[in-house]
Amino acid sequence: MGNPAGIQRNFTALEQRRMKTAKLLKQGVSQSEVARRLGVHRQSVIRWVQQLAQSGPAGLKQAGRAGRKPKLSVAQLRQIKRSLKRGPVAAGYASGPWTVGRVRELIEYQCGVRYHEAHVWRIMQQLGWTWQRLIRRVLEGDEQAIRYWKQVHRPRIIKSTR
Repeated sequence: MGNPAGIQRNFTALEQRRMKTAKLLKQGVSQSEVARRLGVHRQSVIRWVQQLAQSGPAGLKQAGRAGRKPKLSVAQLRQIKRSLKRGPVAAGYASGPWTVGRVRELIEYQCGVRYHEAHVWRIMQQLGWTWQRLIRRVLEGDEQAIRYWKQVHRPRIIKSTR
């Protein structure tokens, strides 16, 4: 399910809430009443009671970082950012902008980590970069002829298909 974009969990506040649960339970308050007072689901209180029974108050301490650990270290992210700043030509591409596919190849080459392009996009955002699309153009194209075709011939073709 997760949190809405941009909202981070306050792990300290969550730990304090669990400790307050232990304190209320020690005072003899029922599990249902603890859940009501703290605004949590009764199942959470039941789980915390089980943790208290197994590990004592230490079982209610912060669990640490939520989710999977990142595959790229902070140093690797800095290395990727430096490579992005140098440009695609310095990375071995003939020309053009940084695309998600190119950044994906760069990460795999430099760090040995393979990501899906959707995740590479998130990494680029984290680094303050945006993706770019390659514009495919004919090198020998006559710009004037192309413009004339778009203005004169294309509208006639579109009208005739309707």
